[in-house]
Amino acid sequence: MQRATERGRLVAHPERPDQWIPMGTAAAATLIREARDRCEGERVADEFPEVQLVRMERNMPYAVACNAAAAAGGGDVVVMMNNDVDARPRFVERLVAPLEQRPQVGSVAALLVRPGERAIDSAGLVADRTLAAFPRWQGHPPSHARADRPGLTGPAGAAAAFRRSAWQQVGGLDEMIQAYMEDFDLAVRLRNAGWETALALDAVAVHIGSATFGHRSVASRRNGGFGRGYVLRRYGVLRSRAAARAIATEVIVVLGDLAISRDTAALRGRIAGWRAAGGQPRNPLPGAGVIDRGISFADSLRLRRGGYAGEAAS
Repeated sequence: MQRATERGRLVAHPERPDQWIPMGTAAAATLIREARDRCEGERVADEFPEVQLVRMERNMPYAVACNAAAAAGGGDVVVMMNNDVDARPRFVERLVAPLEQRPQVGSVAALLVRPGERAIDSAGLVADRTLAAFPRWQGHPPSHARADRPGLTGPAGAAAAFRRSAWQQVGGLDEMIQAYMEDFDLAVRLRNAGWETALALDAVAVHIGSATFGHRSVASRRNGGFGRGYVLRRYGVLRSRAAARAIATEVIVVLGDLAISRDTAALRGRIAGWRAAGGQPRNPLPGAGVIDRGISFADSLRLRRGGYAGEAAS
């Protein structure tokens, strides 16, 4: 936690009150903590006097907590980091460097590796024509990662930096999405607003993954389905040329999840997300350079098991 507050902000994880989400600006640190954990919050504030303590009276969704943390600060940069990320020294300094060097960049992805540091967890996100998002370079050795290709839609929310003016322009995270896809949605809205994105290959951190909901738990699959259904409707994917492919993909994915998990969590999540997006204004589909049209239908199914490196894998 001490390293995470180097230039960042600490946020109580909404589902794990014993853990913390670092989320920062370039000059301040804030801790958002639930009322029931006053003693713990005060202990952290005492140990880290540079941390601003902000209390939330009840358990709030991830996006709500992150937006509250960003709103509490005034620095030029907002840094998000999950509670299951262990950053190397100088991580934040390296992560925000592209923002300082290139004024047109609105977001920066980190190079996240799996425990053991032999394989990449993600080097940002990429998407296909149906707006299905995939972690770039997942499963490949860290030395294989490249910033120039495959295309980069934006950073994964596990560890990312944002220019505050860009964050504020698009309204931060969409608080309708409780967990999963909220980072991708933010990335697309930033790109639609004209901001560029970058990958900081030297900003390396270990990402455990699924530390909150658990791997393939009912909650993780339902929340993932919610985000997918929400994005499909919010961006009008089923009214686009990719509609048939999107429908076929979702049918296969939902049936596969039903066969593996013996429940309808993925389907119920998609239905709930679709309904939640019904009253929201439609977001425009992203333009060229934001999605990778080279990801085929077969690729998109295979990539749900990870490992996207695109042409650079050859």
